[in-house]
Amino acid sequence: MRTQSFTCLVLIFIAFNPSNAKQTQPFSDIINIDHFLNKIYQWGSETNGSLESQILMSGPLVLAGVLCFIASCISSVGGIGGGGLFIPILTIVAGLDLKTASSISAFMVTGGSVANVICNMCIKSPKFGGKSLIDYDIALSSEPCMLLGVSVGVICNLVFPEWLITVLFALFLAWSTTKTCRSGLLFWKIESEEKRKIGLEELEKGLQQNGIIEENKGSAHVYAENDGPKSIEVPILAPQENSEVRIPWLKLVVLLLVWFSFFSIYLLRGNRYGQGIIPMEPCGVGYWILSSVQVPLAVVFTAWIVVRKESLRDLTHTPKVPGLIRNRPSNKLVFPLMALLAGILGGVFGIGGGMLISPLLLQVGIAPEVTAATCSFMVLFSSTMSALQYLLLGMKDVETALVLAIMCFVASLLGLLVVQRAIRKYGRASIIVFSISIVMSLSNVLMTSFGAIKVWKDFKSGEYMGFKLPC
Repeated sequence: MRTQSFTCLVLIFIAFNPSNAKQTQPFSDIINIDHFLNKIYQWGSETNGSLESQILMSGPLVLAGVLCFIASCISSVGGIGGGGLFIPILTIVAGLDLKTASSISAFMVTGGSVANVICNMCIKSPKFGGKSLIDYDIALSSEPCMLLGVSVGVICNLVFPEWLITVLFALFLAWSTTKTCRSGLLFWKIESEEKRKIGLEELEKGLQQNGIIEENKGSAHVYAENDGPKSIEVPILAPQENSEVRIPWLKLVVLLLVWFSFFSIYLLRGNRYGQGIIPMEPCGVGYWILSSVQVPLAVVFTAWIVVRKESLRDLTHTPKVPGLIRNRPSNKLVFPLMALLAGILGGVFGIGGGMLISPLLLQVGIAPEVTAATCSFMVLFSSTMSALQYLLLGMKDVETALVLAIMCFVASLLGLLVVQRAIRKYGRASIIVFSISIVMSLSNVLMTSFGAIKVWKDFKSGEYMGFKLPC
C-alpha cells in the first residue's frame, strides 16, 4: 500500500508539475488530464511482463489475492459470485489484462459458489422445518433462460460501444443498489417488529406464571404456582418428519441436463475466432445456426419445467415475508423472465448473473436466506460453464486460477459461518441484504470508474466509438 500511495503521489506531481507548461497555456493543458488518466490506466498493466513468468510470486497479485479474499467473504453472504469485485481488483491492483482477469475470476467465482452450495445443501434450517435453504424450483425454472440470456448478452457486449455499456452498467446497478437498500431497511423493520412481538409474548408468559395457570402446549401442559416449588412439564412437540436434508435428485439431474446441453453447444460452436471442438468458420453460417439452437432449447426446457405442476405448484418452503407479500409473483413465467433479463445484463456487463437476479428476487418478496442460497446455487452452474470454456480453449495461468479458487472457497466458508452465527444470535437476516448492497455499491464504483477511464482514453485516441458488428 505504501508503494502504491507513493506511486500515486509521483503521478500527481508529474501531472501537476507547472515547470513543463508556459503561462500562456490554458488551464487544462497545465493540469494535463490526459496524461494523468493515461498513467492511471497504464499503471495496472506495467507489471504484465513480470507477471507472465512469476505470476504466483508477484507482489501485486498477492495484494490482489488479499483484497479478493475479503471481497469473497462479503460476496458469499449474499450468494453473489463476486465477479464485479474480482475483475477490477485483478486488473487494477494485480496488473492483469482484462481477458486474463475474466478467466481467473470465473474460477474464483466457482470456488466460492462450491463452498456456498455445499453449506446450503447440508445445513438444515429450523425456520423452514429442517429443509434446505436452496429453492430448487426457482433455480430449475430460471436456469435455462439465464444461460440463454448470457449468450445474448455476450453478443450485445460485442455490438454495443464501450461508453454505452459503462453508462447502462452505472444506471442499472445504481437502481438495483437503491432498491436493495430499501428492501434491507424494510426487512430490518419487519425483524424489529417480530422481535418486539416475541418480547411481549415472553413478558406475558412471565406474568402468567405469577398465578396458577394451565395452558395447552400441543399435547403437554405448563403449571405454575405462587407458593412452593414450581412444577413445569416440558412441552411435547408434535412428531416431525425425518429432519435430514432431503436432496431432490430428479431436479438436480434435470439441471445438469440443461447445463450439459448448453455446454455442448458452446463446445461445438467455439468462439468468434474459430476456437472450438470442430473446425468451423468463425461467425459463419454454422456458427450462427448453432448459436440459434439455444433459443428453442431454453424454451423447451422452460415450458417442460413450468408445465410440471409438482415442480412449481407453490414455493412452499419459501417464507412469506410480511410487507412484501403484495409483490409476490403469481405467474410462473416471472422467474424465467427475470432470469433472462439477469443473464442478458450479466453478459453485457461481463459479470455473473447472481448480482443481478438477487435484487430481483428480493423485490418479489423472497426471504433473504432463500435468495442468497438459491442465487449461489444458480451461479455455480454459470460459473463452472465459463471456467470450463476458458480451460478447454487454451487458458493460461491455470495454477494461479486454482490457487485463487481455493482461496475463495475458504473465504466463502468463513463468511458464511460468521454470518450464519450472527443471524442465529441476533435474528437479523437483513444482514444478507445489506451485504448484497455493499458488494453492488463497490462493484459499481470500481467498474464504472475503470470503464470511464477506458472510454476517455479511447475517445482521446480517436478510436471508433459507435456500434460494431459481432464479428
